[in-house]
Amino acid sequence: MPRIAVLCGTGMSAFASALSSSGMSMEDSISIESPWGAVPISLVQGENGEVVIIDRHFSNSESRTPPHAINHRANIHAVISTNPDLVVSVNSVGSIRSDLPPGTVAVAGDVLDLAVRPWTFHDDEATHADRTSIFDPHASGVCKNAISSVQKNAPDGLVVAQCIGPQFESPAEINALERLGAHVVGMTLGPESRLLSETSIPYAGLPCCSNWAAGRTPGMPNEKISHHDVDEIASGMRETVALCINALLSDMG
Repeated sequence: MPRIAVLCGTGMSAFASALSSSGMSMEDSISIESPWGAVPISLVQGENGEVVIIDRHFSNSESRTPPHAINHRANIHAVISTNPDLVVSVNSVGSIRSDLPPGTVAVAGDVLDLAVRPWTFHDDEATHADRTSIFDPHASGVCKNAISSVQKNAPDGLVVAQCIGPQFESPAEINALERLGAHVVGMTLGPESRLLSETSIPYAGLPCCSNWAAGRTPGMPNEKISHHDVDEIASGMRETVALCINALLSDMG
């Protein structure tokens, strides 16, 4: 039976419930130990397979871990430990393109990660993992087809820019990223994609447009970005993401 590991964050804290409402059932919540700390995971079971869910912003306190403080190595180590057939990153992003309004679920095609901090499992010896094709084309195609069934526009091949956060980007930074080829911008896909490139596990990315990037709100270039609004809009895309996961399980079965 196929197994998919899903890394999710902003607006997706109730993603397990979204899967349950689509016919899957909650099985268990466990903690996986890693050299960088324990990581809680949720297991959801369905007719076509199993989904392992990791909330990348999990915390042992009441507050959630901010993007710049996420222990990505612990999270990806936990993912690898579950022996998934596919890993899917679900990331809240700001839209740079006018045809990607908030509320749009898309499919990632590449990553533009110029962040200073390195992410690797190999601190003592250089491991030059290839990143020519970061995302699995077949899994990406399945997601595109699933999105197109509920969304008028099913954008794929998006270039996702990585910024470290926790602040949102400035309009000048967004303009620069656009010139470099970025379509959307987020704070978490870069490290996850780098670490997963050191494995042989197929990988797909679902950037969820939760806000206009700085300076890109139509008719209101000075509009401020509210994280509360970002979280609320991101939560409205859970069902579409769940549809993608179910489509992937059916395809893999």
